[in-house]
Amino acid sequence: MSHPHVSDPNFAERVARNQERLRAALQPSYDFIVCGSGSSGSVVARRLAENPDVHVLLLEAGGDDDLPAVTNASEWPVNLNSERDWSFRGAPNAYVNGRSIPFSMGKVLGGGSSINVMVYARGHQADWDAFAAEANDPAWGYESVLRTYRQIEDWHGAPDPAYRGTGGLLFVQPAPDPNPLAPATVAAAGLCGLPSFPNANGRLMEAARGASISDVRVRDGKRESIYRSYVFPWMDRPNLTVLVAALVVRVTFQGKRATGVEFVHGGVTHRIEASAEVILSMGAIQTPKVLMQSGVGDETELQRFGIPVLQHLPGVGRNFQDHVAFDCVWEYQTALAPRNNMSEAILFGTTSASLARPDLFVCQAEVPKTTPENAARFGMPSAGWTLFGAVAHPQSRGRLRLTGPLPEDQVRIEANTLCERADFLAAMRCVELCREIGNSAPLRSFVKREVMPGNLKGPELERFLRDGATSFWHEVGTARMGRDEMAVVDANLKVYGVEHLRIADASIMPRLTSANTMAPCVIIGERAAGLIAGEHALSTFAAVRDE
Repeated sequence: MSHPHVSDPNFAERVARNQERLRAALQPSYDFIVCGSGSSGSVVARRLAENPDVHVLLLEAGGDDDLPAVTNASEWPVNLNSERDWSFRGAPNAYVNGRSIPFSMGKVLGGGSSINVMVYARGHQADWDAFAAEANDPAWGYESVLRTYRQIEDWHGAPDPAYRGTGGLLFVQPAPDPNPLAPATVAAAGLCGLPSFPNANGRLMEAARGASISDVRVRDGKRESIYRSYVFPWMDRPNLTVLVAALVVRVTFQGKRATGVEFVHGGVTHRIEASAEVILSMGAIQTPKVLMQSGVGDETELQRFGIPVLQHLPGVGRNFQDHVAFDCVWEYQTALAPRNNMSEAILFGTTSASLARPDLFVCQAEVPKTTPENAARFGMPSAGWTLFGAVAHPQSRGRLRLTGPLPEDQVRIEANTLCERADFLAAMRCVELCREIGNSAPLRSFVKREVMPGNLKGPELERFLRDGATSFWHEVGTARMGRDEMAVVDANLKVYGVEHLRIADASIMPRLTSANTMAPCVIIGERAAGLIAGEHALSTFAAVRDE
């Protein structure tokens, strides 16, 4: 579904006038309140607002996205640690030599999809089938999800009708005219046992290992955020109100029924009701924080700060996961300028030849990057490139804790990165794979020298890994879907023990998908919207439905 009216030069002006009018006349009640405009929340808000009789309020803690740092694909690093980033930091962790790992998350219209690297990775067949098993619902399985992806995509690559769709809301293409480094990396991966695939989200997502040019959400050098694809084209309508700089602080309840939200906007606390449902889509750090500060969580945690316990759900804030990643860096023989999103090759591998699904993945960065500790140890070249390798399915699990009952009290992120020995061993294999690829024949013409890690062994390699371990900014799992006592939501994304409250974001993932999480979050949004529409009999709803 395309939106030709968005290219109308007067459309943005119409949106501005309409939203100014709607924001100036906030209603005491809406049918649905969606909290967070990221890769899931934007989908939910748009799909619900497609019914003209449904009134939707979309609340975003951050500001507007109409800035060069957001819209220009190559400027994404400028967003890190800016006002568009929540700039969370983990607690000091002995397993990474006492470091506090930064966990960036988008705080702007579009959420993470407005500050990320724009790599589009659907998730592996085994990931989605694991979700279906956890939820006991085949609608979360790979076949169902693949059908949805085909329906929502607008694929601009070589036709692949069994796997790719055209005409949907999501513009996706293989990185066009990539830096020569990228195809050389795919070729190098082939010599190292990772066969090449024609695109990153077709048959590769059913294979144990492979390599491809990355699929990106970039068009003519401009970012295509999920917000811009889903919400913005609908913002000239009278039934969708989008309010920025609105920090949601708690869900309001009458008994066990969610009745609305409390949020701070312009220094004033507002309470607005939702006659149908509240949907939390604030990400895997803010969503559990708001749940806990609303009285939904582990009763022991809540009682520490005098928060009345509405519903004891011990899994809230537990099961924190993120792809733990490591930078392997080479200095350019001859400097090449980055292109597109500066990340144009993606690789999937395994720690063992017997595995049927990838447990390692690597994104190439066309710039040199690493942690401050390893930069100080190895030095960084003025021109270079990086293989940013990750443990795809870490066994380490973290926990989020409140530090107080107030909105301004920071959440404590006990990430526990590399606390499991299996993750450390996988990290060593990941670095071995990156070095094998980076030092192979197809890449030699791009290399003056290997900067890091080099052929380290024993304690020196361990130091490199623990000093270099960092986030891939793929935080998930802290309000997970499932059926046991530690689950927070059911297969329909409803929060256990309360009514009219759903979660639609990466919090619900039982485990990490095999690569970047933006595209899977779109599926979570589509699933949530379809479930809500079905339950509330939204007859003119135009979202994707199960066939």
